Amino acid sequence: MPVKKIIVLLIILLPALIGAEILIPMDFTQSNHLKAYGVAFEALKEQYVVKWFLNYRGGSFLMPESESLAALCNIRGVRFELVSSAQVAAIMQEIQESNMEMVVLEKEPKIAVYIPPNALPWDDAVTLALDYAEIDYDRVWDDEVLAGKLSDYDWLHLHHEDFTGQYGKFYGAYRNTAWYQNDVRVNEAMAAKHGYAKVWQLKHAVAEKIREFVMNGGFLFAMCAATDTLDIALAAHNVDIVDALIDGDGIDPHYQEKLDYSRCFAFENFKLKTNPFEYEFSDIDASDYSRLRGPEADYFQLFDFSAKYDPVPTMLTQCHTNIIPGFLGQTTSFFKDKVKKSVIILAEVPGQNEVKYIHGNFGKGTFTFYGGHDPEDYEHKIGDPPTILDLYKNSPGYRLILNNILFPAAEKKQLKT
Repeated sequence: MPVKKIIVLLIILLPALIGAEILIPMDFTQSNHLKAYGVAFEALKEQYVVKWFLNYRGGSFLMPESESLAALCNIRGVRFELVSSAQVAAIMQEIQESNMEMVVLEKEPKIAVYIPPNALPWDDAVTLALDYAEIDYDRVWDDEVLAGKLSDYDWLHLHHEDFTGQYGKFYGAYRNTAWYQNDVRVNEAMAAKHGYAKVWQLKHAVAEKIREFVMNGGFLFAMCAATDTLDIALAAHNVDIVDALIDGDGIDPHYQEKLDYSRCFAFENFKLKTNPFEYEFSDIDASDYSRLRGPEADYFQLFDFSAKYDPVPTMLTQCHTNIIPGFLGQTTSFFKDKVKKSVIILAEVPGQNEVKYIHGNFGKGTFTFYGGHDPEDYEHKIGDPPTILDLYKNSPGYRLILNNILFPAAEKKQLKT
């Protein structure tokens, strides 16, 4: 090609190439939704500004073009597009004129996951998601929580933990198994170490520290049994609600009237279920193990929010579909009449008195509760192998978890609801 033609071609293409940026679409064109969150997290670690386009192509990400980020996308199998400054301007115009919004992500959040040392035979959907997306996190348990270490973190995750001190209400079915007996030993040793006579007293103290973390501005995300047992522990607040078969002494006979719902994050007016042979903590949980209809029949639906006026719930519900296959857990979903009126419902089970995904403010911080155990394993049983997320790269249920990871990275002025 003659030199003159090459120069002309460069003159034509140069404006399009200058100021190019990386757009990671999060609609159905995305090859790996879950790892896309990890790329956004890595960009924040490298101190790039990441823009989250709420409601634009499934909640897409825009970041400066760089060889390292492009290479990272290629290595992790994340689809991206190079867009010119003119294309970005067109996207911004569309966002301005539609139910969309741009949220600036400032820095990577420091993440803690509450994991007991004897986690087996359990796995945790959030740690699976974090590991798969290659997002950094630290493990914490009772020592770190009671020592005030949560103040070192922005975001805390809880999963199937039992903050009532009843060992997950597994006494009836599993009291003779080695893993249950080991769980009792580990927790009793931890209680004694911190000067508590009973495990439930230790767990109530841990719940208080978590409450303090949120009050002071922390972001809390809980799934499965951690959602309702945390609020039960906070409402009970040093009242004995544990049967003698579990802790050796009797329940406070006036426990129900002593519950203080004002201390709870999300729930109110609930009644406890203290029978150690009943696999349930209270009437908050809407689990129905007799109705195993499968994920498609037990689906739940995300609510639509105004991106400009409600950026936080919009952020938390970003997905390429608003219909999510259902999944069970020790706490599967929440009866709507037990949810405080101040709490924002993010997703519900259509035609039922059940909500699956909720969010609210608490002090200077926020909490988000997501019912169920594993979004890609409808009936996850004790001892089942962990879900292989490479088989579910585009899981909408797991996307909701990862929305919560990036939520604390947003500019603080944009997090007001």
